[in-house]
Amino acid sequence: MPLTFDEARAAFPVLEHFAYLNAGTNGPLARPTVEAIVAEQLIDLTQGRGGEPYFSRVLGMRDEARARLAAVLSVAPEHVALTRSTTESCNIVLAGLDLRPDDEIVTSGVEHFGLLGALQASGARVVAAPADKIVEAVTDRTRLIAISHISWVTGNSLEPERVKDETGRPILVDGAQSAGTIPVDASKFDFYAVSCQKWLCGPDGTGALFVADPEALRIVFPSYFAQAEHQPDGSYVPREGAQRFDTGWIGGPALAGLKAALDLAPDWRFDRSAEMAARCREALAERFEVITKPAQAGLVSFRPNGDPAEVVEHLREQDVIVREIPAKNLIRVSCGYWTSEEDLDRLLTALG
Repeated sequence: MPLTFDEARAAFPVLEHFAYLNAGTNGPLARPTVEAIVAEQLIDLTQGRGGEPYFSRVLGMRDEARARLAAVLSVAPEHVALTRSTTESCNIVLAGLDLRPDDEIVTSGVEHFGLLGALQASGARVVAAPADKIVEAVTDRTRLIAISHISWVTGNSLEPERVKDETGRPILVDGAQSAGTIPVDASKFDFYAVSCQKWLCGPDGTGALFVADPEALRIVFPSYFAQAEHQPDGSYVPREGAQRFDTGWIGGPALAGLKAALDLAPDWRFDRSAEMAARCREALAERFEVITKPAQAGLVSFRPNGDPAEVVEHLREQDVIVREIPAKNLIRVSCGYWTSEEDLDRLLTALG
């Protein structure tokens, strides 16, 4: 039987007390997710973390996680690396491209440090253009375009598909605010980075990276389980596909929790998230300046009447959880498939 809204919502204990509207930072944890983490941790506690049975079990869980995340991204598993965050994924890409000071990277002015830090560390010249002027900023020196799918600041799409189509340049997409709240087809891009603790409601320290052409990206951070074989002198043969970029060890509890979180997500999740975001946007627009355009994703950003940090703290005291966007004078609301009309009513009432 398909999961109903009430059944899906009941899986998240935090919603029994809070209007939790901050999945853009961390999604709510579901009971099945935590139960899976605890069950796997108890196996480690009672059976230890070594020996062939242990490694076979966890490596099998890695393969399963890769396949499930590939489905989230609408790609083949061999193009997915398991990482610990969007930030780590971005660093893997930028380090592996071997950019030079005379190369350019075009990005936008509404990006997260998780992407921007990697861009600055690349050694290339970083050109930050207005979100709607990315294509115009591309020059003959542009080696990479690096933008969000959905901006963490505005909640608006940066239209990476259009940017890729119109420029033909390699593109790295920060999918932290898209995967889990809108359908994603990462195969349209060169690189696509995601975090699993946000809209996918997975455990901390889980993420993924899609790489269209794994052999074209240099391995800068070799890890033990990402190699097909290695020698005593440290030389190694990488695994096939994007698995060569897998991060270091991800333990069984995190992998078990991730599987449970992905299993819980209902087929109607995107429609519900879009519906709640639309309702939220329309209601806030009656009283505030809303920055987010219609029909984007699950984020809605608006300018409050007052200091955003103080308003966010006031809302928290009313058990309404949102966040401010530093230096932008904005408050950001996250609407997921678990969000109810009552959650939005509590937000509006607490705003006064």
